[in-house]
Amino acid sequence: MTESGLRDWYMRYAEALNNHEFDRMGEFINDEVVLGGHPGKREDVVTVLKGIADAVPDIHWEVDELLFDRDGIAVRAINTGTPVKEWLGVPPSGASFKIVEYAIYQVSDGRFSHMTNLHDSAEMLRQLTA
Repeated sequence: MTESGLRDWYMRYAEALNNHEFDRMGEFINDEVVLGGHPGKREDVVTVLKGIADAVPDIHWEVDELLFDRDGIAVRAINTGTPVKEWLGVPPSGASFKIVEYAIYQVSDGRFSHMTNLHDSAEMLRQLTA
């Protein structure tokens, strides 16, 4: 895929995430994928995403920066939301969060084959319990 093609493809992925169209993840994630350095399956990713959306229905991933290196993608995203159910051990209080997420992906045959992300969970918990 060209850089322009990867950019368009990734933005469709982000749109599917934000619309909670998790049934579309087969378009973007290989059946078997390396998750944070460990073998996993697309269903594992979908299960996590559904759990997030269930607890934080207004979860939003805003792409702030995208970098490309052949089949690699690096993303800086801003994640926002307001939990309506207990999440990460914190009961809902009406508090919202806004954190930065960094993600690194490798694309093979038009889908993610490696997915790694990092976010400041301590900062998120601080915002939710402030």
